[in-house]
Amino acid sequence: MSKIGNKPIQIPTDTKFNLDKDTITITGELGELKFKVPKILELKQKTDMLYIKAVNEEKKTKSIHGLFRQLIANGIRGATTPWQKKLEVVGTGYNVKQQGEDIVFKLGYSHPIIFKKVPQIKFQVEGSSKVIVSGMDKQLVGQIAYQIRILKPPDAYKGKGIRYEGEKIKLKPGKKVKTLTTAAGS
Repeated sequence: MSKIGNKPIQIPTDTKFNLDKDTITITGELGELKFKVPKILELKQKTDMLYIKAVNEEKKTKSIHGLFRQLIANGIRGATTPWQKKLEVVGTGYNVKQQGEDIVFKLGYSHPIIFKKVPQIKFQVEGSSKVIVSGMDKQLVGQIAYQIRILKPPDAYKGKGIRYEGEKIKLKPGKKVKTLTTAAGS
């Protein structure tokens, strides 16, 4: 069996957890998530613990077992504490501001870029160079943060663009300038 899949998941008291035949619904103060249970897994709930068991020992079953367990655990954690990704806007003249629920980027293009609000995702702008993407669904938070990052990925020479907080950019060296030397006495 999968090592991760065998770990039981504790369900907090402030999180509602509903287990139907083939659907799991997790409801918390931040929203609701639904997961479809694969037929190769069995779920059992005992008081405040959830146990996930695989039907067989096949390699594919083991991988799905561990993945599904972690998706459920992430959903339960996200119901009480939001997942966050922080992004930095780096570069002269590059900035970001909040406009209602949308965010507006100025990234050196001839026009500002408006990133529309996504359901279940909250945007927060700190200063003019930081964006915090938060929400209940870890996968969706990561996906939206990536979509924001690709609006202007950091360039390889100066590092200007949008990057994750703490991301190290390996900069390429610029052109080497050749200097002409004249021979003495010529």
